[in-house]
Amino acid sequence: MPARSDNYIFLGHDPATGFRFVVDPADAEPVWAALAGQRLDAILNTHHHGDHVGGNLALKDATGCTIIGPAADRDRIPGIDRAVADGDTVMLGSLAAQVMDVPGHTRGHIAYYAAAAQALFCGDTMFALGCGRLFEGTPAQMWAALTRFRALPDATRVYCAHEYTESNLRFAEHLLPGDPALAAYGAEIRAKRAHGLPTVPALIGVERAASPFLRADEAGMAARLGLPPGSDAVTIFAEIRSRKDRF
Repeated sequence: MPARSDNYIFLGHDPATGFRFVVDPADAEPVWAALAGQRLDAILNTHHHGDHVGGNLALKDATGCTIIGPAADRDRIPGIDRAVADGDTVMLGSLAAQVMDVPGHTRGHIAYYAAAAQALFCGDTMFALGCGRLFEGTPAQMWAALTRFRALPDATRVYCAHEYTESNLRFAEHLLPGDPALAAYGAEIRAKRAHGLPTVPALIGVERAASPFLRADEAGMAARLGLPPGSDAVTIFAEIRSRKDRF
């Protein structure tokens, strides 16, 4: 569900149990429209920013749903009922979702990975061809989070929370001109946006091959960025993120 200027809200349904959940509701109104009078059992929050929790209280007041969010950020999640952390399991009806602590964008950011559904709800940690700004975390934290994501199976669908892909594509092409992995992906992205289609979810396998933010430890990346030979992956990642901030 699109919301605000470029947010996505995700509504999930387990047919086996009828369980319905929503991920990062920026506002309540798009969720009401999508539910069309059906039940809502849970809200999953990845972090505290207003464009991810703005609909929490209105939805909880109306439906009695349970709000689940990061334990490290419980003081900033409106209406939180259950605080979860790395390694916890959240049951979404019959579907199990593993909680992953992935600080960097914020201090308490988490993601939810449902292996059986091949789905990763990653909030603002990772975007198609991008990653979140480091508002409260460090390059080392964000790089560690992204390497966890890129280790997931190729077919994992990445449900990131913003439609930033065209902007990220322009930066990636500027950073890595002529990169073959970007060429086919870029054509696909531009075709989708030309027809008003979302670029989300992305696929881990495609992102691993194309996104500069997942390739900081790739052979030759330091040289392509003009960094000293032997620069470590965190230093290279920090340089990529810094250049994106200024792009």
